[in-house]
Amino acid sequence: MRHVLTNHRATLPTIASWAMFSRGLEPEFSQAVRQQLTQLSGPASEADSAIRDLTALPWCSIDNDDSRDLDQLTAIEALARGEVKVYVAVADVDAVVKKGSAIDEHARTNTTSVYTSAVVFPMLPERLSTDLTSLNPDEDRLAVVNEMDFSDDGILIGSSIYRARVRNKAQLAYDAVSAWIEDEAELPAAAHRIPGMNTQLRMQDELAQKLRVLRRAQGSLEFETFQPKALFEGDRITDIRQQPQNRARQLIEELMIATNGCTARFLAAQGSPSLRRVVRSPERWMRIVEVASEYGVTLPRQPDGKALEAFLAAQHRADPLRFPDLSLVIVKLMGSGEYAVERPHGPPIGHFGLAVQDYMHSTAPNRRFPDLITLRLIKAVLAGVKPPYSNDELDELALHCTTQEDAAQKVERQVRKSEAALLLHARVGERFDALVTGTGDKGTWVRIIAPPAEGRLKGDLPALKVGQSLRVKLVSTSVERGFIDFVLAH
Repeated sequence: MRHVLTNHRATLPTIASWAMFSRGLEPEFSQAVRQQLTQLSGPASEADSAIRDLTALPWCSIDNDDSRDLDQLTAIEALARGEVKVYVAVADVDAVVKKGSAIDEHARTNTTSVYTSAVVFPMLPERLSTDLTSLNPDEDRLAVVNEMDFSDDGILIGSSIYRARVRNKAQLAYDAVSAWIEDEAELPAAAHRIPGMNTQLRMQDELAQKLRVLRRAQGSLEFETFQPKALFEGDRITDIRQQPQNRARQLIEELMIATNGCTARFLAAQGSPSLRRVVRSPERWMRIVEVASEYGVTLPRQPDGKALEAFLAAQHRADPLRFPDLSLVIVKLMGSGEYAVERPHGPPIGHFGLAVQDYMHSTAPNRRFPDLITLRLIKAVLAGVKPPYSNDELDELALHCTTQEDAAQKVERQVRKSEAALLLHARVGERFDALVTGTGDKGTWVRIIAPPAEGRLKGDLPALKVGQSLRVKLVSTSVERGFIDFVLAH
């Protein structure tokens, strides 16, 4: 038995590929894609006077430790009276991947990269996403740049969008940058090599925290959702750990939210349709009201972002250890995000969770198809030509992207369950603290706290509510099927 289990890691890529296939996603690139790749000689280069040369700016990328598909760069400069100018460069993937090409058709089918610990299924071939269209260090690349001016207190004063040539000076990672910001570690070596990069990072962090405060004041919801990552030693899984929210992640998150808002308003002002990312008012608000009442808090009977934010913020302060559990419950009750087409002069749909009216996905075209669509819409406006997508085509893509994103999340969740089953197989019979994460016709689901893993609760059950704490016993696991079964512990 031991021998079989130590080899289980090798089965995870097979499980992941089957999960992709079974959910309507293509796990492999076609012959036509491979053929097109052979015809690409290098990164895009265009001789256009409208493309500005911004290669001298102190650009840096901040992403996960293992990220190789670099979509955006940031830079900042001080202006008079405490104002700052921020530059966010987004990789011009469209300069290499043309609409309707074989590579584009594959990206349009899957609409997103799918990340699992076993294998990554990139939306674009790796030769593109990690090289020719990636904003790699010390390489000139084409980009679309969003230039934003902010007041001393973080209010957006103005913004502009244009094409540019950029050059990444330092490839940095969230955890290392955050540790430095929090004075827990030295400045990362890649940043240390670039004169003034320490000042760049301090200024970007300072602005991001101001933007965060302003959004919170508008009712932006503070979540700490679970993003478990499996750790392996050879074939043996050793742990599953939650990836923590930190200051560097907040830095990028805030600058990207600002960029997405400016991009959405730019397209609207130019009379262009756009593909928005929306979370409508919560579908199950009264259940959220009930959850809050269990914590002794009364929320309004109508959806109210500010009231919900105040409740979440207070709970985060009062019980940070269990706050991710509450986050998970509220996220599920709010309902998932979706893509929707916003037409010129139409009513704004908004994003309830972010407390913004103008929001879209525009900053990750190497890994998300909606961002590539947006990139093409921007470039059409800048070039003064008609949009590359009709309204009907955008409507169809909005639905398709929403469907495929949901499928991709299910694949990632399925592989995470197989990882968790692999970790827990030797712990059958043990008892765990758990939280009810779902109840319905298809069963009752719980998530244990340590390690963070979700499974099904079996047996004759009393009436249970989402968010309820209980004690469970692990009774069986199946790595191949990603099944983890619990019963109530007595």
